Amino acid sequence: MGSGQKSNKLVVPQAQQAMYQFKYEMANEVGVSNQIQGGYWGQISSRDCGAVGGHMVKRMIEAYEQSLAGKA
Repeated sequence: MGSGQKSNKLVVPQAQQAMYQFKYEMANEVGVSNQIQGGYWGQISSRDCGAVGGHMVKRMIEAYEQSLAGKA
């Protein structure tokens, strides 16, 4: 997709800033945050971007599992 054609939308729009910050925390954890220039991710390989997304999903699943365990 080209620039300006972003099709993924947040279910809870108020979470936009938190998700943005979360993405950068995961990028730092993966070790690619030094390659991000002013919010531009074009210098980062698809593999590294996928790793950031994968870490985000892993963390969200862990948080949900923790919340389920707390309810039991």
